[in-house]
Amino acid sequence: MVLLRLAHPPLGPAYLPTDSEGISHVTVHDFPVNTLSGQPASLADLAGKTLLVVNVASKCGLTPQYEGLERLHERLRDRGFSVVGFPCNQFGSQEPGTAGEISEFCSVSYGVTFPMFEKIEVNGPGRHPIYAELTAVPDESGEAGDVQWNFEKFLVGPDGTVLGRFRPRTDPEDPRIVAAIEDSLPE
Repeated sequence: MVLLRLAHPPLGPAYLPTDSEGISHVTVHDFPVNTLSGQPASLADLAGKTLLVVNVASKCGLTPQYEGLERLHERLRDRGFSVVGFPCNQFGSQEPGTAGEISEFCSVSYGVTFPMFEKIEVNGPGRHPIYAELTAVPDESGEAGDVQWNFEKFLVGPDGTVLGRFRPRTDPEDPRIVAAIEDSLPE
């Protein structure tokens, strides 16, 4: 497990898991979220699976990536994999819809069956704590920091460790992503 430090912990220290020396070992599994329908959840509900966490949008030139994300999800879900979508309206206001509108769009337009969570912010002072952890990880060129646009992809191992980052224009079925997913699937 990778030791990650938060710049500004969103939850009290009693919530964060610590070892016998009081050091926090925080993963993306440790933060509460809501499902797209508003029900309390967390990525811990998917612990033990390899995840591809993606900030998504309905009115973006990259929106057709939903097709590849769904194919990946369908093809690998029985092997311990799941795509996870977080709608975000921070890039060109390309996800203006309500939760119901987003759900209907994803279902009708792309047949999305992977888990979708509440609309969140992935950059700036309102950045969701999950994205604070994700964006601390560098991409292949060594660049960490803010999400560049819709459909940035983060590979998360079964233990909640962030294993990789792929920029928005990288197709979800790019051989590098598929190989990284397959290498990290639970045994």
